[in-house]
Parts: sequence; C-alpha cells; structure tokens
Amino acid sequence: MTHHPALTILAVLGLPAIGLTLWAWGQPLICTCGYVQLWVGSIWDSGNSQHIADWYTLSHIIHGLLIGLLGWALAGRLPFGWTYALAILTGVGWEIVEHTTWVLDAFRATTINQGYLGDSVLNAVADYVFMMGGFALASAIRPLWSVLLIVVLELTASLIARDSLSLSTLSLIWPIEAVDQWQQELNPRADGTD
Repeated sequence: MTHHPALTILAVLGLPAIGLTLWAWGQPLICTCGYVQLWVGSIWDSGNSQHIADWYTLSHIIHGLLIGLLGWALAGRLPFGWTYALAILTGVGWEIVEHTTWVLDAFRATTINQGYLGDSVLNAVADYVFMMGGFALASAIRPLWSVLLIVVLELTASLIARDSLSLSTLSLIWPIEAVDQWQQELNPRADGTD
C-alpha cells in the first residue's frame, strides 16, 4: 500500500466523525450492560452490535476487502489514493447511514433484526477499524486471496451465525421465507419466551 499521509489523517479522523455523530444521535458509548467484551458469539445476544466484535464484524472486513479488490481491478486507471479515499468515505458513510431512522426501520422490518436499536459507538468505530483493516489486507495481498477470504468469511458467518453480508442484503432487498425460518432456528426467543 502506497503511503498517503493526508489520507491516513483523514482515515483516522473517520473515528471521531463516526463516534461523535452516533453519540449526538443518542447511541450509547458502550453496551448499556456497563462493560466491554471483545467478542459476542451470538447474533441473538443482547450484547450483539454493542461490544467490540461480533459476527457482523466479518461483513465490515468483507466491505474493506471488496474496496481493495476494486482498487486492484482499477489499478493503472485509477490512482491508489482514490481507492483509499473511497474506502474511508464508504466506511464512515456505512456507519453513519446505518444509523439513520430509515435504515434502522428497514433492518427492523426483517424478522432476524426485530428490536435492533443500532450499534454502540464503540461497536460502530470498531466496525470501521475492521473495514479499514480489510481494505489494507486486500491492498497487500493478491486478489485471489482476497476473493477466497471473502468466500470463507461469508460461509463461516452464514453457516455458524446464520447471517452474513449477503444474507442481510437479501433480507433487505428480497426476503425469502425459507431463509428467514432457517435463521430463526437458532433464535432462543423464537418460541415467544425470553
């Protein structure tokens, strides 16, 4: 990855841009449970999207890998700095747009995300860091390895957590009842009890 000091400063400024925006919009700084965990292993856990990492973190890594692949595809036609700027813009943009009322309502309209209140500031900032890490990795390795890593991350999240970037996108754009039922099989609250 080529050194771009101004863009690196911009990338770092993305952290407070996300954090301050979400905090101003009323998102909690950390999980309302009052403590911080490194990993939450169930999408049904109340700490999901509230701590540092969870199964949706893989979606953010994939986002970065996809922008890095775009950079490889456009190499020679588009300077690396433009791809780097696109990674920053889409990373910050994703975290902010994801917390608009319109997007939150769209997520809550899917069965798997009912009750979703958005990420904590900590989780959103960590997601951005993981996305930029995915971008840096994709910029440093051969495109084939990025593609293979995307497939592995998607399959892992899909098979273990029963949700992933592609499944979330599918649920938002074209919900399929059979997919929803398959996802709900792991929901401990699916029977209506808590």
